[in-house]
Amino acid sequence: MASLLEFIGNTPLVELNNINRKANVKLLAKLEGHNPGGSVKDRAAYGMIKGALDRGELQPGMKLIEATSGNTGIALAMIARLFGVEMELVMPENATAERVMTMEAFGAKVTLTPEAGSMEAAIDYARDKVASGGYLMLNQFGNPDNYMAHYYSTGPEIWNDTAGNVTHFVSSMGTTGTIMGVSRYLKEQSEAVQIVGVQPIEGSQIPGIRRWPQEYLPAIFEKERVDRIIDVAEADAVAMTRRLAREEGVFAGMSSGGAVLAATRLIEELEEGVVVCIICDRGDRYLSSDLFKYQ
Repeated sequence: MASLLEFIGNTPLVELNNINRKANVKLLAKLEGHNPGGSVKDRAAYGMIKGALDRGELQPGMKLIEATSGNTGIALAMIARLFGVEMELVMPENATAERVMTMEAFGAKVTLTPEAGSMEAAIDYARDKVASGGYLMLNQFGNPDNYMAHYYSTGPEIWNDTAGNVTHFVSSMGTTGTIMGVSRYLKEQSEAVQIVGVQPIEGSQIPGIRRWPQEYLPAIFEKERVDRIIDVAEADAVAMTRRLAREEGVFAGMSSGGAVLAATRLIEELEEGVVVCIICDRGDRYLSSDLFKYQ
């Protein structure tokens, strides 16, 4: 009988035929909501916990603590429970109720920090707890296991599923683990593949995507691995997320809408190509927010 962990990865890659109407360009979406924990973060969470256990950094009796905007926390809560490890997750208080309840359902302790402090306040809280002793922070923002999970899984899947024909890879940037790992792999196969990152414009709030202050820029991020960055506005990302559901049957969160939006802008410049973008999670995590409230 297979373990739940064996079903992480190998997610579907589907063509978006309605949003993209350019005949000589394919727009393909990798549906990461099909992972057991419902998001792309299952890959990194498994890699980070297993890595810490294999290296002996996570000792019996130690607790894990991590600052998260949501999806990583859900993945960590699920996988930590499978390994019998206690987990505390820290995130801003404006996180959706679905995310908090899902983490708690897996047995994790959830601590909410002031919304005004954003993710930076959550990170600072987690660091303080580690300094007090008894906690290990996996530090998704600086942990090589984060991006290596995508180097060993997401990248090869995209290359194989497109028969090596992918020309552009588009990914929202949060911890930047996905784009760093996939970039490493795809560039090894072909330097011609273009890696495109997505971030919010100044003043926009898009869950799962960050425009990082320099002092909080993830340590795993290497700017030379990204060929281009496209900025998107919150309202436009919302509109594209709704289009994904209504026109393509792809029910996802706002960071996925942002990635698809950036991909469509990129496609406007192309004569031909195969563009792959990441659909980070499922839309049911946002039903208590205004994301799908059309009136």
